[in-house]
Amino acid sequence: MVDMNVMIANNILTLLKSQNRKQIDLADALKTNKQTVNKMLNGTRMINAVELKAIADYLGVRMEELTKISKAHSDTNVVHAFMGKVQSEQAKQALQIADELSDMILFHKRVRENGNAMMVAWEDD
Repeated sequence: MVDMNVMIANNILTLLKSQNRKQIDLADALKTNKQTVNKMLNGTRMINAVELKAIADYLGVRMEELTKISKAHSDTNVVHAFMGKVQSEQAKQALQIADELSDMILFHKRVRENGNAMMVAWEDD
């Protein structure tokens, strides 16, 4: 299960380390405090698009570099990405049901498309 906040935070931490920069320097660049940056980088505070752009500029990379999904976290299913953020078991079960229903809808759509394609008469060449 991928937590997008944690994934982005890990990408930022990796870049900070590779560039030998500190969280306090990032906080200064974002004109915020170290506690806010710490929450961003431990995944407990979401990073908005403006902040993500500012972080990318500070690190000298494109925003895509900060949001890339590592091979270790190749599960990009949106439902799974948000499942880590829900608090109650009931909400997790509802997301699981929604995920299963969407899979069934897509499956039946493909079956229907294939069935319709098979109903078309063949033409002799």
